[in-house]
Amino acid sequence: MTLLDICCEKISIPIAWLSKKLPAFIFFILSGVYCTRAQTPPRPEINLDEFTQRLFPMQQENIPYEDLYEQLYQLYQNPIDLNTATYEDLASLYILSVTQIKNLLAHRAAFGPFLSLYELQAVKGFDLPTIQQLLPFVDVRAKSGSQLPSINRANDHYLVLRSAQTLEKSKGFTANNYAGTPQQLYVRYRLSSPKDFQLGFVAEKDAGERNYLDFYSFHLQLKNKGKLKNLVLGDYQVQFGQGLVVGAGFFLGKGSEAVTTIRRSNMGIRPYSSLLEGGNLRGVAATYQLGKTDLTAFYAYNRRDASVEAADGETEEYFSSVLTSGYHRTETELARKNQLTEQNIGFNGTFRFTNGYIGATVLHTRFDALLMRRPRLYNTFEFTGKENTVAGANFTYTWQNFNFFGEAAQSSSGGKGLTAGWVAALSRQVEWAIHLRHYDRDFHSFYANALAEGSRNINEQGIYMGLKYAPTQSLTFSGFYDRFKFPWLKYLVDAPSNGYDYLLRAAWQINKKVLVYAQYHAEHKGKNLPDNTTPTDIVVNTLRENILGNLDYSVNRSFRLRTRAQVNSFQYEGRAKSTGYALMQDFEGSIKKLNLSGRIAYFATNDYDSRIYAFENTVLYAVSFPAYYGKGIRTYLTARYNLNKHLDVWLRYARTQLHNQTGIGSGTDAIPGNHKSDVQLQLRYSF
Repeated sequence: MTLLDICCEKISIPIAWLSKKLPAFIFFILSGVYCTRAQTPPRPEINLDEFTQRLFPMQQENIPYEDLYEQLYQLYQNPIDLNTATYEDLASLYILSVTQIKNLLAHRAAFGPFLSLYELQAVKGFDLPTIQQLLPFVDVRAKSGSQLPSINRANDHYLVLRSAQTLEKSKGFTANNYAGTPQQLYVRYRLSSPKDFQLGFVAEKDAGERNYLDFYSFHLQLKNKGKLKNLVLGDYQVQFGQGLVVGAGFFLGKGSEAVTTIRRSNMGIRPYSSLLEGGNLRGVAATYQLGKTDLTAFYAYNRRDASVEAADGETEEYFSSVLTSGYHRTETELARKNQLTEQNIGFNGTFRFTNGYIGATVLHTRFDALLMRRPRLYNTFEFTGKENTVAGANFTYTWQNFNFFGEAAQSSSGGKGLTAGWVAALSRQVEWAIHLRHYDRDFHSFYANALAEGSRNINEQGIYMGLKYAPTQSLTFSGFYDRFKFPWLKYLVDAPSNGYDYLLRAAWQINKKVLVYAQYHAEHKGKNLPDNTTPTDIVVNTLRENILGNLDYSVNRSFRLRTRAQVNSFQYEGRAKSTGYALMQDFEGSIKKLNLSGRIAYFATNDYDSRIYAFENTVLYAVSFPAYYGKGIRTYLTARYNLNKHLDVWLRYARTQLHNQTGIGSGTDAIPGNHKSDVQLQLRYSF
């Protein structure tokens, strides 16, 4: 009897099935897997900091990295089942190309369900580096016979406690402007089983706040209960189409991954557990499957921070904007807390077919006060009123090695938003992307988050082109060019304007130990000339440039070094250029149960215009990307120690030392002296 016969007899595999699955089956034999579903490669614990730095090697302002980091961790905690994954599920990871996704789905269709993650090595076009990036986010699961959630099936159950503090006291504390203590406190609880259920709670108190539950979020999620695909009670986010109606969740947009990141995936309802205050919907949301159609309905009732007031002689209250900082430290900040009521009700229908889907979404938003922007010329076409409705239709279709996508939406004001494009694999070496967008100056969608140069999908037209070329497995060139136009005025841009930006990147994996990459990004756009002496502001061209060089060196399995140099510059047309640079040396290592990571950085910038954003390793579930400006040294050390199989401890110390400075920060956050020190202590207990 051969080894093949023994395996077949042991697990009772029908010969007809084996003949279909033979290539993958033989592969398992040769790999030493011995045909058992239980034997699977251990799912690695992802290094979120490393993954984030690969996606965002140079940080930018006005991007919610904390929310992106949280959504990335949600993907890790809820791995995708390769045997049920759709094109959208796989594309949402921003790891696989169009060809790789098609090959994976074709492999599953030809040979049946995956037996193990080892089988990824048998999928055409999958190399070891790609599989290593993919493993933390996927798994192969057996179907559960029960429709009821069970704690016994939970594989993610933990409690996290954190305390953080700036050791030096700011003006807010010394002048008694802040009502609370200087500690930032955080608690997080989670109990979940992928594709089954999830229960979570997060609470936080910022430094200076007095209420220990100043911000909290909670959720209960049930998934795959018969035709009920998804149900969330509590806090959640919603994402459909390309994000013109509702576009919450993990979306990268323009960045170093120039091709795969410009389209959004139809992710539907997702629980919310971020610390960003104001980004959640609180209520109930559900998705019901009816044949090939998914029907989703959601309702939310939220209290938002705002300065709500009434004009002289008027009874109707109004506000100019929703405040999202989340700070409630001073009397003024406390007076604005939860002053606005916002209700949202929405619907989506998505019909899926073999190579894609089509869908339609409607969202109606109502405030209990009148939204009335400040009387500025650039606000002429902004939304005014208490209620807004936006509706849109979206699609995606895969043909050969092209994935086409698009969405069109219209708000109750009559303004329209349009976006469309494609991602394609022209060959094994070349990937290509095109993205077109048009957002009217009176298109109003409060929860939109489609690709854009501005922070909102309004008053913009643009065309994006991305290209990625890998002549060898170890060498990759990528880049994008994006041209945009703003037909109406913007904040600090008192005239219609246009601009463009582009990025060029080269990465070389010299060997298993050494990775080198360099990147250049330039952005040209209009902006008001500061300190202008003429009666009206003058809009001039500005140029912002970023240059980055990086060397990663793995000394061994336990110790790695990263050396980085970054140069930034900013210039108003006709004025002197502001420049800055930073030299950073990072290290990561482990000694038995102790893991260490740290940095020493020297930076020098002319002023805040040439500031340098740099991602920093910190404790789990936290994000640090401070702006380096002035002249000084930045150091930090993060330590993690596994006390036992249940308890992990993190300790972090970070310090900024400036030269020739008498203070750090401004306003109530101003700290006298030339240094600032931060400490964090975190405990995670896994049940």
